[in-house]
Amino acid sequence: QVQLAESGGGSVQAGGSLTLTCAASTTDNICMGWFRRAPGKEREGVAAIYTGSGSVYYGDSAKGRFTISQGNSKPNIVYLQMNNLKPEDSAMYYCAAHPRFGLVGCGPEGNIWGQGTQVTVSS
Repeated sequence: QVQLAESGGGSVQAGGSLTLTCAASTTDNICMGWFRRAPGKEREGVAAIYTGSGSVYYGDSAKGRFTISQGNSKPNIVYLQMNNLKPEDSAMYYCAAHPRFGLVGCGPEGNIWGQGTQVTVSS
């Protein structure tokens, strides 16, 4: 089974930036993406990319501020660059992988999940 290794969470002030990294243990073309869940809120799809074609998906909260990309020589390492962070971006961020890229990115049904990394944005 594919395994995901996440890194890059942390604490920043509003307006700051963070980059999350997720590495998949497979070289197959897959959908890789990020979801987040804040306390008391539903899980939300943030962004996703299909490593074969480079097709991307962004959730409404990410558009214009976040960029998802893949490594040039290591396409199954995916980066989420988060700029102009807001307190409402504070959440646990989970990397996800799925064999297919759909209308809303990866899954979420059938996703393989990482363990999560905490992002905290202070005002």
